[in-house]
Amino acid sequence: MPERQSSPGEVTARPDTGPASVAPDSRTNGHTEGGADRRAAATAMSDAQVNGVAADERTAGDPDGSVANGSSDSAAQQGAAQQGARSQGARSQGADPDGATATVAQQVAEQAEAEPEAVEPARAQPGQDAGAAAGPVADGPELAAEHPAPHGSAASSVDATVAAQPRPAPGPDADESPTVATAALTRRPTNDGMESWFASADAESTQVMPRAAAAPPPGPAPRGVDAPTERIQMPATPTPADAPPESSSGEGGSPRRKRVLFAAGAVAVLGLLYGGDLLFSSGSVPRGTTVAGVPVGGLSLADAEQKLRTQVGPRTTEPVAVTVGQASSRLDPRTAGLAVDWSATLDRAGSQPLNPVTRVTSLFTSRDVGVATSADRTALASALAQLAPIVDRAPVEGTVKFEGATPVPVNPVAGQKLDAAGAATVLERDWANGGTIALPLIEIPATTTPENVSTAIEKVAQPAVSGPLAVLGEGGAKGVLEPEAIASALTFRPDPAAGLLPEINQAAVTDVLKPQLAESEKPGRDAALDFSTGKAVVVPSRDGRGVDYEATLKDLLPVLTGTGPREITAVYADQPAKLTTQQLEGLGISGVIGEFQTGGFAADSGQNIKRAAEQINGRIVQPGETFSLNAATNPRDAAHGYVEAGIIENGHSARGVGGGVSQVATTLYNASYFAGMTNVEHKEHSFYISRYPAGREATVFDDIIDLKFRNDNPTAIMIQTAWTPSSLTVRIVGTKVWDVTSESGPRTNPTNPHTITIPAGEQCTPSKGAPGFTITNTRTLKNVETGEVRSDPTRTVKYNPSPIVNCG
Repeated sequence: MPERQSSPGEVTARPDTGPASVAPDSRTNGHTEGGADRRAAATAMSDAQVNGVAADERTAGDPDGSVANGSSDSAAQQGAAQQGARSQGARSQGADPDGATATVAQQVAEQAEAEPEAVEPARAQPGQDAGAAAGPVADGPELAAEHPAPHGSAASSVDATVAAQPRPAPGPDADESPTVATAALTRRPTNDGMESWFASADAESTQVMPRAAAAPPPGPAPRGVDAPTERIQMPATPTPADAPPESSSGEGGSPRRKRVLFAAGAVAVLGLLYGGDLLFSSGSVPRGTTVAGVPVGGLSLADAEQKLRTQVGPRTTEPVAVTVGQASSRLDPRTAGLAVDWSATLDRAGSQPLNPVTRVTSLFTSRDVGVATSADRTALASALAQLAPIVDRAPVEGTVKFEGATPVPVNPVAGQKLDAAGAATVLERDWANGGTIALPLIEIPATTTPENVSTAIEKVAQPAVSGPLAVLGEGGAKGVLEPEAIASALTFRPDPAAGLLPEINQAAVTDVLKPQLAESEKPGRDAALDFSTGKAVVVPSRDGRGVDYEATLKDLLPVLTGTGPREITAVYADQPAKLTTQQLEGLGISGVIGEFQTGGFAADSGQNIKRAAEQINGRIVQPGETFSLNAATNPRDAAHGYVEAGIIENGHSARGVGGGVSQVATTLYNASYFAGMTNVEHKEHSFYISRYPAGREATVFDDIIDLKFRNDNPTAIMIQTAWTPSSLTVRIVGTKVWDVTSESGPRTNPTNPHTITIPAGEQCTPSKGAPGFTITNTRTLKNVETGEVRSDPTRTVKYNPSPIVNCG
């Protein structure tokens, strides 16, 4: 049979189970509150069913139930006690033990005689069932009740206890879980004339607990009780409503409250300090602020600007010291277009910060915002360009050079260049700080490695100059290349994949072999024009037969580095004229239509000038055709007859293979300019070179910078060159169409050079420098037949100043 849950103050009984529970009623101020009218004890006792049906709260309906204390002077209680005694007697005589009901008063009296002493049990916690607090009783308990106190006794209630005794044979539905409950009840009359049981305010709660290990007390055992029980006085437990409120403060209040009050006070004080600081500093520069090293924090905006103008202003007119790598220089800020924007500088300082942490840290730290610069980017770029000549340095590639016939290793060195964009940013930020400014560089790594150099010496250079090499010609002719001649013609070119590639300068070798093999050749020539008489005279062409040096020297390098005989056989071939007499006469060339001459080159540069002049001499440009100097002369390397010579690199002297070819470009540009050719592409030098006409010169560089012009005349033209060790002349011959004049403007916008100091040990060529300037040039053309005049668009050229270079 399922167990029915009891509400507070209700007694439940279960047939064939452990003791029924009497749960204490809810108490207020120590009084028990009943939820309904209780029926008289006698009625309740008689209504209790021995089959286990739940009895009224004032009784226990089966031997396993709990008994509540009641009033001793209640007649109904006495009747109930007598009926309980009869039921107890019936049990002892073999009646159904599971359904018998013991008289409460009688069993209480007997229990009191048997156990005069009580033991205080553990107090039940609020909300905890009394039975759970008291602990379990022995299996199969029987009900034992004390006799009520004599009528008129001072005691107003009878303690009821539950004594456990073994049950003969519990039924199959018996619940073996024991239940213990205590209650103090007072019998009071009700409106219907019957008496109800209420818990007395001064009654002591009791709890019956078995003394399993204790010996039975002396004297006769109570009737119907097989096991002794012990009565334990239970003081009434106040309900949460009766419990006194927990003190929130002891002596001086709880620690938590103290902490809360302290924190609140601290926050209030900090808030006052924060607000006062913010109000006091309103309208001023944030605390801890410096501009270009000048402290202005806490000053009004007007005072801060005045202080900056006084202390920083003088710096804006003084030269700015800069370092670029190992070099040092000074820049004029006015020439570089640098000025201070005072208003924007104070705006950069910012407004008062609202973050309290920032405001506190500003008491101990400083913040430099630097000046706000108003810069002329064009002028600044021009000023930085003056640093490039002594700063920019191409990487030195590893190679092998010869001292006589001895190979010498040259290990690679990384190059560098001025980081123009980064330098402009640094200058704009720091130029007014008053100190030396370090400008950034960009490193340019070399392609080759020291290992590449070692390999080139071991496998190429040393075997190549190990002895002379013979070239066998026809008719017993013989040419010999000595080790020194081989060394002068052998060079190495950096290659990303192969490291160092060897190259033979065929032009240099040809110059050595040609005189030795000349007797075995029949020379030829191209048709040409002779102007020695002032009038163009055609010199007829002639076919020839001789050594094909290109084919002969094709396998020279494998022979020089191999282990076989050190000799090769010359290859001969017919050599017909490239420009025949008939071709020249058919061009309609009547004379020179443009000519120009330059000079002043060094001996090594002269060799390259001569080589380039040879390559363009006799070139014919047909009507509508465009001529390219790079296409006619590239590659300008050692294998094609060019040597290392002086060059102008970034405004200062340097060396490179092919140096001097820019002089060919300038001379050819001016010859085509006066011949009326149409300019397609050309570029002036960045730094003015005094031997060239200002605003009317040109340079070339690899395949990047070229000189190109187009022949828009109705007839073809031919280029002729004449080289001497001191000059180069270029002529354009054809049929004259234009009379050309040139007009150059004055030199304007001068820019002064700055001084560069090169540290000791660095490659350095001293220079007095030269100012930069801007110049214009206009070409005017007049048609010789129609008189029509037209002018080309004016060309404006800006030259950077060439720096003054001091060697440390």
